[in-house]
Amino acid sequence: MTRDGWPAPAKLNLFLHVTGLRSDGYHELQTLFQLVDLTDEIEISVSRDGAITRSAGLAGLPPDADLVVRAARRLRDEAGDPGLGADLRVLKRIPAGAGLGGGSSDAATTLVALNLLWGLDLPAARLAALGLELGADVPLFIRGTSALARGIGEDLQPVAIPPAWFAIVFPGHPVATRDAFQAPELTRNSPLITISGFLSPEWPVRPLAGRNDLEPVVAARHAPVRAALEWLGTRGEARMSGSGGAVYAAFATEAAAVAALAGLPAPWVGFVVAGIARSPLAARVAAARRRSP
Repeated sequence: MTRDGWPAPAKLNLFLHVTGLRSDGYHELQTLFQLVDLTDEIEISVSRDGAITRSAGLAGLPPDADLVVRAARRLRDEAGDPGLGADLRVLKRIPAGAGLGGGSSDAATTLVALNLLWGLDLPAARLAALGLELGADVPLFIRGTSALARGIGEDLQPVAIPPAWFAIVFPGHPVATRDAFQAPELTRNSPLITISGFLSPEWPVRPLAGRNDLEPVVAARHAPVRAALEWLGTRGEARMSGSGGAVYAAFATEAAAVAALAGLPAPWVGFVVAGIARSPLAARVAAARRRSP
């Protein structure tokens, strides 16, 4: 059975402002998503037996709880064809619970790839709507460009972000997004800012305007994240991504990002990544379409 590999990139939040709390309990946000070239890979083999299985994935995560399985089942339901099946192998490189969007990106890649492999041809807008049912970040990865987001993260405006390299530090301490957002000390009234208000000609030598409103909450509650911020902060302008626990600093060159991770404490994990304007998933889809008869 043919098994195809599909990339699922990570993201960084270059700023993340919590601008309000909705009546349904969701938070209104304004955030700048930067895609980066750290990727998971989803290997997919399709079938007509109606079974959705996951033969490899994150250790300790049951298949039924994995977003890739849930995404595949939701797409099969949308298609109305109970015979559509697939086996999914998730090759993880993006750490879980790091605020880098790995689970959401895996789900998005599953939706996009199976939409093509199953011959459904659903438009991106419909895939994004299905993805939003799975997680607020999923539409970003379906759209596949770095973007300014509002709402709960689904109202996306593509933004051209000047190139940068990033040193990412993950102290091996996952943070639950739900816990961070439910913290009573979280500020929920940050004002909206404009594109001209955060894009700086000095980027990435100087950080963008804004901040991560979740960072002080998570740093106060999670000592490993606080320690990572302090350590990386001696080498650059450190900021937390999403709800943590990964932190990052931006640099103008790859060499500077590599140097920033010198002496990384064990057992922390470090990554040097480049910001990318477009997801590699788009190129993978285009290549698959060119090969189709």
